[in-house]
Amino acid sequence: MSNTPISQPTATTIAVDDLVAETLKGRLRIPEFQRPLRWQWKDVCRLFDSIVKGYPIGSLLLWIRPAPEASIRLGGLRIDARRFDDAWWVVDGQQRLTSLANALSDLGAHDERFALAYDLQRGTFGHLGKVDEGHVIPLPVLFDLQQLIRWFTKEHPEAADGLDDASRVTKAIREYQVPAYLVSQEDEQVLREIFDRLNNYGKRLSRAEVFSALHPGEGSGTDVAYNLQRISAAIHVERGFGVVDDDTVLRSVLARRSGNVTREIRVEFSESTRDARDFGSETAERAYREGERAILRAVIFLQEDASVPHFAFLPYRYLLVVLARFFAHFPDPEPRNRVLLRRWFWRAAMVGPGPFSSSWTNAMRTLATRIVANEESESVQRLLAEPIDHGVRPPRLTGFRTNTAASRIVLSALWALGPRSLLTGQPYERVDLVEPILPRGTLAEVAQPILRREPDSQTAWAANRILVLDPELPGTPSDLLVAPPLDRQCDQHAFLASHAMDDDMISALSRDDKIGFLEARQRRLEEVVRSFLEAMVESHLEDTPPLSSFDLDDLEEERDDALA
Repeated sequence: MSNTPISQPTATTIAVDDLVAETLKGRLRIPEFQRPLRWQWKDVCRLFDSIVKGYPIGSLLLWIRPAPEASIRLGGLRIDARRFDDAWWVVDGQQRLTSLANALSDLGAHDERFALAYDLQRGTFGHLGKVDEGHVIPLPVLFDLQQLIRWFTKEHPEAADGLDDASRVTKAIREYQVPAYLVSQEDEQVLREIFDRLNNYGKRLSRAEVFSALHPGEGSGTDVAYNLQRISAAIHVERGFGVVDDDTVLRSVLARRSGNVTREIRVEFSESTRDARDFGSETAERAYREGERAILRAVIFLQEDASVPHFAFLPYRYLLVVLARFFAHFPDPEPRNRVLLRRWFWRAAMVGPGPFSSSWTNAMRTLATRIVANEESESVQRLLAEPIDHGVRPPRLTGFRTNTAASRIVLSALWALGPRSLLTGQPYERVDLVEPILPRGTLAEVAQPILRREPDSQTAWAANRILVLDPELPGTPSDLLVAPPLDRQCDQHAFLASHAMDDDMISALSRDDKIGFLEARQRRLEEVVRSFLEAMVESHLEDTPPLSSFDLDDLEEERDDALA
């Protein structure tokens, strides 16, 4: 890290007109360490919309230093630049400056990323089509007042009524003042350090934070406005399911309205997207409220039908998103479909995102789009189709880590045994999970090691973990298994069975036969997990839809025709 101080930056503003002019002269230079240009035409479109509306577009940081004569590539432009003693080297603002120079110049606008136009009828910016329409003005024409007047008077006199509006937009763009900091310093390492700090220090807004900012829910009176955090908190209070992260809540809210959960969120509630949404005419507040109800139904299903007691036990978060979409459209599915949905959930958990290009995003989008409004049974059957119906195999019991899907499946199987307290011998309740999981939101404090040291090779086995929800233990789990507390009031056999153990295992543990204990319990866990998954998946049974989904009248007619 450089210790070289720099002079106080000069704060100023530069009009877009001047920025473009200086860029086309070749004064603007891009340091070689800058990232590649990433903006597409939608990003450029939003930039110009912000400018015309007078919204801030962020400040520039320009490093003032010499630049040699060079041929510069800037977006779709190639500029033969002369030498400058005071060139503008862009430390922050490359995407914006490149977009302005290209979209507002004839040559740059030939690049599809910058081919923008202003629609007089709609009063909006959009992509420049190949058809010459009399109400769509290319941005380079709009930016040049002489070209604009010629466009109206000679090329499209029928659009003369729009001249005032177009002139207003032209003026707004040309005169828009962009804040800029100008820094003079010879040491390039300082330039690199500033670039690194601007781009890597701090945290960018998450997609969920952007969505909440763009589409706030409304509160009335003393009510708290609806948002993603409120949804998660409400579900946790009602069901003790734990805190669902904002991104998963957002995806669930989006999935309810359309299966493509990776879509553009800025226009989610605009008029242009209504026809593409399942609940297109609703407000953001309504979407939050109904999204909460859908997630709540999905959580109830997970806890009561699928034996997933808490969010921390969920193998893959995207499965909650798919379930939220299903229960948004089918809040009270037929009993048969609930059974089939449980089979699908556990098959999908065992298959994972591997068949979907190993991408949980692809898996989430693919599965969510299989759910279609007014097609309950058909949606369930589509969920059960390939690749969910193939490649189902039990998870590995070695390499146990509480943050992996395989380990969460194992812990769900252990929870289904009804584990009992090491102190009292009473069965743990679902509510007992809340406090020990809450600090970190993981199962690290719940799935405790039985043996904390040797043998090293077996300590990472699932056999070395036991579910413990007691706030404090007067000894290690190993100690309490060998020497039960006096106040443990339950049958020893029932207690051990609730933790996938038996008397022989405890006998081995008391003899300090650690390897013998772990190997025996590992074999027992294999049986427990296999039995649990067979009960959940029921792969040996037919996945036929409920009888009500068949048109019995048509079947009766077909039988009569066959007998005739």
